[in-house]
Parts: sequence; C-alpha cells; structure tokens
Amino acid sequence: MSLTVRLLAVPGAAPLLRRAVREHLGADSADAELCVSELLANVIAHLGEGTPVTLRVTGSGSGRATRTRVELTDPGPHAWPTPRQAAETDESGRGLALLAAVSLCWGVRREPGGKTVWAELPRP
Repeated sequence: MSLTVRLLAVPGAAPLLRRAVREHLGADSADAELCVSELLANVIAHLGEGTPVTLRVTGSGSGRATRTRVELTDPGPHAWPTPRQAAETDESGRGLALLAAVSLCWGVRREPGGKTVWAELPRP
C-alpha cells in the first residue's frame, strides 16, 4: 500500500500533503506529516517555489519491524541537504534536525535528473 503525489513545491501545498499523508496513514501520522512539511520547505528554500516534486509514502517490513517510508523527489541533484546547527535566534535551519529526531534513519539518494530525500519512521 503506497501513496504517490506529484505537485509543485509551493507553501500552499504543505497542508494538502499533510492531509494526504494523514488520510493514507491514519490519525497517528504526525511524525510523517512533519517530515513531509520539512522536506517540502527545504525544496522551496533551496530550489525555489514552483519546483516539481513527487511525494511517496510506503510501508515496508513485517511484524514488529514494520516501518513507514516517506520520500520526496526533486530535480535538484546538486542542492544536497546538509544538517546544520541552528543558533537560538535563527528562524530556519532546523528541518533536518527535526527529520533526524522523529525518524529511525534518513538519507539522500541521487536519481536520474534529481535526488530523493527519504526518512523511515516506525509505523504506529
């Protein structure tokens, strides 16, 4: 069972993606919704509004090892996400730290014509 959504990265897309994730995963989807919002915000900040993206949400594993995987693919192979230490007064720079805090693991994969940033979360 998976969810795929293709759209343009604009601020108004964040609530739509969170709702789609919630409808797909159910009420215990807050961490996945947070990941989606942060990944979308990174695309907007580093590649610009209107960048085409593809969101994929899938489950993997079986039994107690079951996980949810959230992926966001964009066409920017050189805009590689790098965690940074945000100062208390910084208004941004915490997205990847949040992603790391709520996920079991996360990473980046080069794709033909872009990249995919992914996170694996425990399935509730």
